[in-house]
Amino acid sequence: MALDIDVRLFSSRPSSNLNLRESPQATKIVMSPGETITTDGGYMRGHGTYLEEESGLLSAVAGVVEKVNKLITVRPLKTRYNPEVGDVVVGRIVQVCQKLWKVDVGARLHAALHLHSVNLPGGELRRKSIEDELMMSQYFIDGDLVSAEVQNVGVDGAVSLHTRNLKYGKLGQGALVTVSPSLIKRCKTHLHNLANGVHLIIGLNGFIWVTPDTEVDSSKFTQNHEQVAFPLREAICRTRNVILCLAIHNIMLYDTSIVHAYDISREYSIAQLLKPEVQLEVAQLTRHKIQMEIS
Repeated sequence: MALDIDVRLFSSRPSSNLNLRESPQATKIVMSPGETITTDGGYMRGHGTYLEEESGLLSAVAGVVEKVNKLITVRPLKTRYNPEVGDVVVGRIVQVCQKLWKVDVGARLHAALHLHSVNLPGGELRRKSIEDELMMSQYFIDGDLVSAEVQNVGVDGAVSLHTRNLKYGKLGQGALVTVSPSLIKRCKTHLHNLANGVHLIIGLNGFIWVTPDTEVDSSKFTQNHEQVAFPLREAICRTRNVILCLAIHNIMLYDTSIVHAYDISREYSIAQLLKPEVQLEVAQLTRHKIQMEIS
């Protein structure tokens, strides 16, 4: 039986300079750490910069120089997630503690999901008891993926989450895609049901959950292990691959860009979407379609 296998030697990826020229970020200056931004003493030092008497204002990180009046900052090209109240996030349980779970959301510190910030099975509203604390390991365990909302951010950077809304909770079958948080576009909603039968949770922390569009489980503590139909599994895989196409070529990720990329990708098989030249083609056509809509 013949197998269709594509074997390639190590080579450079196709250049995406054309895309960069079309990007509004192309006119901005990219600095490396320690590089002099300006020797003019009339500017104020912002985030990502430091001042030396002999050299002037220098960049502390690798990033893009941004100037607002007399304030100069350097925005890092890649950075960890900076939580804000109200953000929708996807995280992974890393530790079960007393009256709380520690959740990895890609920030500088692990977030805390307190027992009083979750809905009990069945959506029952009451004060949490000692029995509930003893049963915490039956609700969430290490390794579980959860969707939640940022409830509070302390002055020390400590983050508190909550899942009191029925649309949040434990995540079951699906695919997790991790991208840079800077590529996630802030929208009114980050939970989407697509026409192809896929449900998306676009976490502002760069964790995107791709799962079958099924009815919401009121308990959010049990997982559905029913077999997913093959066409729906294909739709999930294709959605996951087009998200990677957009992320590799630095296109903002939100429901519209993902839907456009999905429609464009229908000309290729799911496996072909892993090839660099196909990813570049899908990304270019998606960017062009978005720009046509804006103009």
